[in-house]
Amino acid sequence: MKLKWKDTDEIAWALAEKFPDQNPLRLSFPKLHKLVCELEDFDDAPQASNERILETIQMTWCEEKK
Repeated sequence: MKLKWKDTDEIAWALAEKFPDQNPLRLSFPKLHKLVCELEDFDDAPQASNERILETIQMTWCEEKK
């Protein structure tokens, strides 16, 4: 399945799996954006994200780590 920015839960799960030792709260939004765009299954326009989407991904990723 190809991931789009609207797939925030799936993106967060993919990041948690790929970067298990990363603390998502220590990532700047530009760095988080870069990590998302580099996911193998990610297929969306990089400029289509916004702060709300990145924050949702970050918070969901934090929940995954608990």
